[in-house]
Amino acid sequence: MKYLCLVHCDPALFATLSPDERRALDEDSMAYDRELEKNGHFIAADVLANARSAKVVRVRDGKASHVDGPFAEVREQLCGFILIEARDLNVAIQLAGHIPMARHGSIEVRPIQSMDAAEGNAA
Repeated sequence: MKYLCLVHCDPALFATLSPDERRALDEDSMAYDRELEKNGHFIAADVLANARSAKVVRVRDGKASHVDGPFAEVREQLCGFILIEARDLNVAIQLAGHIPMARHGSIEVRPIQSMDAAEGNAA
């Protein structure tokens, strides 16, 4: 089953890391991606640009609009993702617990739901 590990971080806290600490975190992250790949869990991963560069798109009454965003009143923001393959949620949680950014933020683990299953669970 596929799981999306959403990496959340506090940009202000991240900015306090020294260049050596950032380099070490990047190296640890790349090494963990390679480990996940070697063990058959890795699908994709990337870092997101700062949330200030984001746009929120909405379509209402057939008209699209976009605004700067996101506007969540939280310190932690979505800053990256890792898409993994795992036997079950427990394994996905264990794998997420080793993501190096978990030391500086949080990792949200969310199962990928197939479109067929989503149709049966529509709210």
